[in-house]
Amino acid sequence: MMKKYKQLFKQIEKDILDERYAVGDFLPSEHQLTEDYQVSRDTVRKALALLQEEGLIEKVRGQGSKVIKHEQFDFPVSKLTSYQEVVKQNNMQSKTNVVSLEKITVDQKLSDITGFLPYRLVWRIVRQRVVDQVASVLDIDYLDKGIVPDLTREIAEQSIYAYLENDLKLNIDYAKKEFTIDHANDRDKILMDLGKDQQVVSVKSQVYLADGRQFQYTESRHKLDKFRFVDFAKRQKE
Repeated sequence: MMKKYKQLFKQIEKDILDERYAVGDFLPSEHQLTEDYQVSRDTVRKALALLQEEGLIEKVRGQGSKVIKHEQFDFPVSKLTSYQEVVKQNNMQSKTNVVSLEKITVDQKLSDITGFLPYRLVWRIVRQRVVDQVASVLDIDYLDKGIVPDLTREIAEQSIYAYLENDLKLNIDYAKKEFTIDHANDRDKILMDLGKDQQVVSVKSQVYLADGRQFQYTESRHKLDKFRFVDFAKRQKE
């Protein structure tokens, strides 16, 4: 049987998602919740703690529990769309933090993962994407330095694809993508606001130019509840 605080959490979560409590509203006081649901103050506090962990409310000193923005953003599967383009399309409030930018040489293990040949020099960029003040995405990119000779933190904070297409005049054409549900690793737990989530959505992509050269390998790791992956499928008749 589900514990009382989890039952209360589920009920309030439903009320928020059904917009009984709108974004910006304050939930009833802890005292009022204990009376409304006939539960203990400890049960109410545990339920509110879960709601906060799930990003549904925030505690405002002296005012109570405020309902905050909680929505999913469409991330296209079949289209080759940059993160910044998704931000613009969904009117997201987003910030990119460049965790690291370095040049490395591809070894055999990395070659097997990325598709780049051994001994190839590549850029390795790790970026944290903060959406509505929640660290929701972790991007790990590898870019062929022979194709992208120069790269800066400023470019990585803005849009690498805009730089490649507008400044380097590269013709980005297609990608091979793989979607999996992975266990969260230590880096995910440090750089993403996972709460109690133990899994993330991993999108691995090998990306090619129009002339067939692979210039990028990327792994994009997402919070389970922040993005909705969408596609358009059309039946092929025989």
